[in-house]
Amino acid sequence: MGKVRAIELLSPAKDLTCGIEAINHGADAVYIGSPKFGARALAGNSVADIAALCDYAHRFDARIYVALNTLLHEHELEDALTLIWDLYRAGADALIVQDMGILELDLPPIPLHASTQTDNRTIEKVRFLESAGFSQIVLARELSLNEIRGISEATTARLELFVHGALCVSYSGQCFLSQALSGRSANRGECAQYCRLPYTMTDAEGKEIVSEKHLLSLKDLNRSDQLEALLDAGVSSFKIEGRLKDVAYVKNITAYYRKKLDAILDRRPEFVRSSVGKSTYTFEPVPEKSFNRGFTTYFLNGRSPDITSFDTPKSMGEPVGVVKEIKGNSFTVAGVKQLNNGDGLVFINEKGELEGFRVNKVEANRVYPLSMPTIKPKTNLFRNYDHVFEQEMNKPTAERKLKVDLSFSDNSFGFTLGIKDETGVGATITEPFRKDPARKNQDENIRTQLSKLGNTPFEAVAIAIQMEKDWFVPSSLLADMRRRVTDKLLANRRIRYNKEIADRKQARPTLPYPERQLTYLGNVLNSKAKSFYRAHGVQTIEPAFEAVAQKDVPLMFTKHCLRYSMGWCPVWQKGKSVYKEPFYLSYKDVRLRLNFDCSVCRMLVFAEQ
Repeated sequence: MGKVRAIELLSPAKDLTCGIEAINHGADAVYIGSPKFGARALAGNSVADIAALCDYAHRFDARIYVALNTLLHEHELEDALTLIWDLYRAGADALIVQDMGILELDLPPIPLHASTQTDNRTIEKVRFLESAGFSQIVLARELSLNEIRGISEATTARLELFVHGALCVSYSGQCFLSQALSGRSANRGECAQYCRLPYTMTDAEGKEIVSEKHLLSLKDLNRSDQLEALLDAGVSSFKIEGRLKDVAYVKNITAYYRKKLDAILDRRPEFVRSSVGKSTYTFEPVPEKSFNRGFTTYFLNGRSPDITSFDTPKSMGEPVGVVKEIKGNSFTVAGVKQLNNGDGLVFINEKGELEGFRVNKVEANRVYPLSMPTIKPKTNLFRNYDHVFEQEMNKPTAERKLKVDLSFSDNSFGFTLGIKDETGVGATITEPFRKDPARKNQDENIRTQLSKLGNTPFEAVAIAIQMEKDWFVPSSLLADMRRRVTDKLLANRRIRYNKEIADRKQARPTLPYPERQLTYLGNVLNSKAKSFYRAHGVQTIEPAFEAVAQKDVPLMFTKHCLRYSMGWCPVWQKGKSVYKEPFYLSYKDVRLRLNFDCSVCRMLVFAEQ
């Protein structure tokens, strides 16, 4: 067997509570927004909360990655550096960054991860980032299995890939639509999500092709059935999207992927989990019960027609059945899912729009809505709010425990209690105590008292008792010794935590940047970033779009193609449209022009002035 590879499940956290629940539900690592400069401006967290999350995660050898992945203005560099040092001292295990200017700062020895915003889709780009000092690189979502495998074979950096959650329609870091139309930059964490709007598509002569559909909106990612293939292709970190999602989503999706991954790791000894501790759950995770627009594997196995969500950008939830018979203010449903009072159901109405209603009462398969919708037989129904499931998610739903062995013995002046966890970290305490012969055997009570580890991250699997005589041991003494030895074990685990240190002074062969010229697509917003690229062989550097707005340039680069969606792709479908190009997308005062670059299988989106 070759080298064993550590595998991590990487979950999102919008705040400390979500982060702790991600750890409890089986995450090996959590990524969370820094107080400022994160690519989700609404998901910032205090350094104190990040420190608390690090302390909690590290007891299970789980890691905390802090997202500081926006482009930085010149005046923000000093604040960013101060923040980075604060995060390092708080215990953060890595920074996720986009702006290459950060690499030119006087950084602490904290590992750097290249954000998906750095547009990592080629072997050359990934090899360059590795040579520049990035230890983990988030690959573009659009890559196929073969492309991922090719990158893996050419690099030694750990590869991270999104496996679940919302999809940006554009290549990450290469979308300027929000900045151009509203001044809200996606590269600054303030995307206005123009991709989720309902557009009308017309041709060059003004003929309407499609009316008011969400033509740039994609389904959500779900690669849970491709995890083993991704492992074999070289992915080491499986990332769940969702730094704006609620705690129920984090619990459900983390638990779902933990169980999926564990089933693979149990039979593949060449892969090992990167953290320790086993999670147990009070519920069965079901991904369809959390926010989703329907699921797709995207381009993992090539181009497919299942990637779009044209009818709605809102959550569809899980399919629950078909409307059978309508009678007065109720209807029956043909389906196998149990519906409950308080559920939220949705359907696509006659206008092609998502319509929803709340369930007031359910009797067998008959549903009584709070307000009767205009619905017809044979309509497909979906549940995007499961009342019973959400109530369950509001309770404690998981525990994560480290297995420990305990040993209790007497000594010349009292008693000794030792503890050792599954990783080999241990602790021992001795307690001076007068020893009196017991009236009855003490073993059962000693085992009972020492096994009460409920409020600790430990679970006793073996308790050894070795005493020369059957001494009387008060329960209060056992409880006190148990508390002290578990506290000491936690302290020893903190000391023994294997924190990764980045050696920035080590000389490494740095590759030249793959391009000699950078346009606005290079996202160079400050002098430090400019210095970085100059030092790596780039000769011509244009400023970022956020600094100097460009006219009549592509504002979005997407592998999603409306030609293909309409059946007109000249490459894959050999199709031909009866409409005259260019095509346009319109919503209120927004008007976009589409261009198709079939040589690289890509659609470009321009803003019409």
